[in-house]
Amino acid sequence: MEAAGAVAVVTGGASGMGRSIATALVDRGAHVVLADIEEPVLEQTAAQLRSRAAAGAGGSVTAVVSDVSDEDSTTALADRVFTDLGACNLLFLNAGVTSGGGGLPWQQEPNDWRWCFGVNVFGVGIGVSEFVPRMLAGGEPGQVVVTSSGDGGFAPVPTASVYAASKAAVSCFTEALQLNLASQDAAVRASVFYPSGGLMDTGLYTAARNRPEHLQRRGEGTGRASMTFEQLRERVAAATGSEPPVADMDALGEFAVDGALRRRFVIAHDLEETAELLHRRADAIGRGELPPSHRIGV
Repeated sequence: MEAAGAVAVVTGGASGMGRSIATALVDRGAHVVLADIEEPVLEQTAAQLRSRAAAGAGGSVTAVVSDVSDEDSTTALADRVFTDLGACNLLFLNAGVTSGGGGLPWQQEPNDWRWCFGVNVFGVGIGVSEFVPRMLAGGEPGQVVVTSSGDGGFAPVPTASVYAASKAAVSCFTEALQLNLASQDAAVRASVFYPSGGLMDTGLYTAARNRPEHLQRRGEGTGRASMTFEQLRERVAAATGSEPPVADMDALGEFAVDGALRRRFVIAHDLEETAELLHRRADAIGRGELPPSHRIGV
């Protein structure tokens, strides 16, 4: 596939990983639709990317305020994309949040589950339901890329149980999606993207800023969801005894787009290391034992 001239939709596109993906797409001449719930940041990012497009490979940037956890909002997003641009060739279902509970699994509140799964899981599911049938009907090659995480996608971080469960869910769902697309010899395919390379300055740990009032926690949280990136670095350094590596977000965005255009199912760095972890987990499960997990999440 080629990005130049393609229509690409990126949810959670105003900041973090979504912004990096959108930047890589703009640099390749795509018509990018940025979808995000945070309107001020969305408009700022869109303006910056429009300037970048004008000075570089061309293409265009459209900003749409959208809540992936809301069915009507996602339907409206899809309607606008197909009405205004006529197609969707690349769909990056990237929006994500933490649960806001942190800590122990039994300390999670029902609203932590509703908030995290509403965005991370239902957001992916309704995105697929609204976009994929229209992509298939268009008959053009297309790629759906779901952002997962090594936390849950490969093994859980014990202190991020709800988030890990949500990412395990979307990894499994994306695999099922691709199996079904392949069984129909469809022109549309699916990929799962596992960002890695160190701590990521994505705004994930301040996602509570967008948490709706009716999904707020009743009790006191651990503060994990409101950590700044610097606080996160300090926390990980204290836990590991060394300064943690920091991921190059621009390089990750390029990597995600390149993997999508090459139509890889798994888009991830360090696959040999991941394979070794998964082999150890499979061996433990085969013995009826608790498999090894991640110690520190990002």
